[in-house]
Amino acid sequence: MPQQEMELAESRRRYWRSNLRMTGALLALWFAVTFGGTYYARELSFNFLGWPFGFWVAAQGSLVVYCLIVWFYARYMAKLDIRHGVQERED
Repeated sequence: MPQQEMELAESRRRYWRSNLRMTGALLALWFAVTFGGTYYARELSFNFLGWPFGFWVAAQGSLVVYCLIVWFYARYMAKLDIRHGVQERED
């Protein structure tokens, strides 16, 4: 196997490893926000505009965190693509 092909294969392995590591971390964050927020929402036990406050905060806050997760992942992957030379070209 020529040296250039070996370097390309190693670069692809590093790219995929970085992608999987970030995906795993963001999925762990998603899991914690989704299930942890709902689980601990019972601790805030007063009504806010007719709804239990804890569940309202968990529902609204989780949507904000989900949007931040998507934004961060897109930004991270764009930088990772550039670092490994696989970014999409604009014609």
